[in-house]
Amino acid sequence: MTGAGRGVGPAVPAVEWEAHADLVVVGGGVAGLSAARAAARRGLAVLVLQKGPMQQGGGSEAASEDTSTAFAQGGVAVARAGHDTSAAHADDTCDAGAGLCDRSAVESIVADGPRALTWLVESGAEFDRGPDGDYAATREGGHRVRRILHAHGDATGAEVQRALDAACGPVESGIARVIGASVLRVCTDHRGVTGVLAETADGHGVVHAPSVLLATGGLGRLYSVSTNPAAATGDGLALALDAGAQAADLEFVQFHPTALYVPGAQGRSPLVSEAVRGEGGVLVDARGRSVTDGVHPMGDLAPRDVVARAIASRMRETGAAHVFLDARAVEGFAARFPTITASCRRIGIVPAADRIPVAPAAHFSCGGVVTDVHGRTRVPGLFAAGEVARTGLHGGNRLASNSLLEGLVVGERAGLAAVGRAAMSPEVLDAAFRLAPAAPRERVQEMMTAHCSVTRSADGLAAAAAGITTAARPAIVRTRPGAEDAALTIAATAVLTAAELRTETRGCHTRDDHPEARPEWARSIVFEQGGGAMPRPVLPDSPTGGPAMDFRLDTAGADR
Repeated sequence: MTGAGRGVGPAVPAVEWEAHADLVVVGGGVAGLSAARAAARRGLAVLVLQKGPMQQGGGSEAASEDTSTAFAQGGVAVARAGHDTSAAHADDTCDAGAGLCDRSAVESIVADGPRALTWLVESGAEFDRGPDGDYAATREGGHRVRRILHAHGDATGAEVQRALDAACGPVESGIARVIGASVLRVCTDHRGVTGVLAETADGHGVVHAPSVLLATGGLGRLYSVSTNPAAATGDGLALALDAGAQAADLEFVQFHPTALYVPGAQGRSPLVSEAVRGEGGVLVDARGRSVTDGVHPMGDLAPRDVVARAIASRMRETGAAHVFLDARAVEGFAARFPTITASCRRIGIVPAADRIPVAPAAHFSCGGVVTDVHGRTRVPGLFAAGEVARTGLHGGNRLASNSLLEGLVVGERAGLAAVGRAAMSPEVLDAAFRLAPAAPRERVQEMMTAHCSVTRSADGLAAAAAGITTAARPAIVRTRPGAEDAALTIAATAVLTAAELRTETRGCHTRDDHPEARPEWARSIVFEQGGGAMPRPVLPDSPTGGPAMDFRLDTAGADR
């Protein structure tokens, strides 16, 4: 190893182990394991590096605790022949995306849904079926038809995770999996990716590899309460920017309208799936008044941004900390929604007899690392898939249950795209630690929760940015906690900057001081890494009221 590449950096680690792979997958959820499976089937040697729970060790059962996939409830959105069309699915997706979806990307991904479902079932996943033997389907917010396929009632993500864990286990040749691994840097040279620098129980080491897939999930832990697991700290975003990739649409953080409200709770909040409303549950306030009446033609099944805003508005109006989801009329609730029933019972709520207290909680990052529909970034050999990526599918607001679909489709495509670089024999030329800004995560969460949640304003965004900036200090990223604090600081800075620049309300970005959408803002705000490792926007000058700009994202350097 030498000090070439991007320079020696702030410090060079003592390398305690080395490994080689054709593809390194960072993350073990639906996107990462779909890619690993696809690449291994093409003969690639795949190494999956996964953080796992904060306590190191454990097997695949423990590993699933750090993936958002495992906690997904509603299902997988798939347009099946005879029931639906991919064109209708694309229409609903673009309607929810508030003018920022890439229509061609949407059509490409949703059209591949039925095939992805088939291989997932062939891999062992079991979906619920009706009396006629066909898949049982439900409806969620923003969908005009029942196209959401589910497993074990409301445990779809857990079933997808189980099936992929088994498919990528020891029996599957070519896949190695390390739990308790934190990737600290993606290493590159003039040809693109050369490998990763990581920390495991064995110390710091490097993996020589011509391709790296970031499948690290989102950034929900920017907030004090989130539906995401503890590992959702924006790691992939920070790694990608450091390696030279772009990110976009980061201001569009989707808040799930109905997380279970638990007084004083911090960290991960259980979901109460939109499928409950799809089966007849209704949103009401403490006086029994409808929360969404007159807000949207689809009522309680409007897109998530609409429902989240309606709930937040009613909470402000009444001074309440939550509203209620009344599902007492839903027949067989406990059998249909066993996971939700168990979560409710833990706080003394019986859904068949009691109204369920719910409030919005940070749920999903609609933006992320800029990729094409095969997961390719503009850095040769660097891929991203799943929530960490911005393919153009979600735009300004993700349509319910499109996340598992995207992870399956784009994850598999990224694994296949990595085959083209497998013959390369890279050397890790720069295994230096990186220097990055880091503020205490408690400070980041405090500022983001107070000022950049369901609704935002210029004063609040400025206060949050100042609060984080004054607390941030340059730090050498050597450990998992350090990497997470740096990633959260970088992600928060980008989200706040984009939210301040976007002087309009669009999708799940709501500005109290700019309540209307502006046509000239029907475009993305793009970031690259700037000075001090802080993200910097590369969007042309802010719009002044002229015609919409055709601003295209840069993937020119990507492997084709």
